[in-house]
Amino acid sequence: MTLAYDVTGDGPAVLLLHSTVCDRRMWDPQVAALAAAGRRVVRLDLVGHGDTPVPAGPFDETGAIAALLDDLGITETALTGASGGGRVALQFAARWPERVTALALLCTALRGHEAGPELQAFDEREEALLEAGDVAGAVDLNVGLWVGPDAGDETRELVRVMQRHAFDVQLAAEDVAYEPVRTEPDLSRITAPTLLVTGAHDLPDFREIAVHLAGVLPDARHVELDWAGHLPSLERPGAVNALLLEFLAG
Repeated sequence: MTLAYDVTGDGPAVLLLHSTVCDRRMWDPQVAALAAAGRRVVRLDLVGHGDTPVPAGPFDETGAIAALLDDLGITETALTGASGGGRVALQFAARWPERVTALALLCTALRGHEAGPELQAFDEREEALLEAGDVAGAVDLNVGLWVGPDAGDETRELVRVMQRHAFDVQLAAEDVAYEPVRTEPDLSRITAPTLLVTGAHDLPDFREIAVHLAGVLPDARHVELDWAGHLPSLERPGAVNALLLEFLAG
């Protein structure tokens, strides 16, 4: 199975990996700015999001990303990942460090992180709503928690649409025997310069992850945005675009 994707612009590649609350549409505010700065922008939909279905049987998502880059003739790329997309970016960078020129992680998740009480409570509430068939309630729960105070109504509605679509795709595939291939990333293999961005209005888990990564990655910088929630690239696109462009320029 091929992951759904699109490509904009020419130049050194940058791959955008979305939050699992969203799909590749979350990067709409970044694509034009990155392409205008001379970047070839690749964005894709992870499994069960956007236009990428849930496959049957074992599926190696980071392997599929590597295969997609091969098909596009991209030997190395900068990676930008948000939340769950950051977790995937870390797995990719640990598996193929020679292919990653830079790593920008926005409120990233990390495989193996033990959820704090607020995140655990959210997970339990979301699961209860979905088990009760209240998909709309689960969508409201996600939008209320993950979208920061600076986001406008249009942004909230976009996240609502993306999250609802993801739930619909995933719930429709509940009987599909999907077996994701997952491994703990060996962070010691990551060599790329790394930008870690967190939001002051986000759950503490993501700041804890960023602080941990800043301590173990060889060339990492942590920036806390006092205005941001969990999705800063949607909440204040201009500010995040400037931050990304400065970082990617080296």
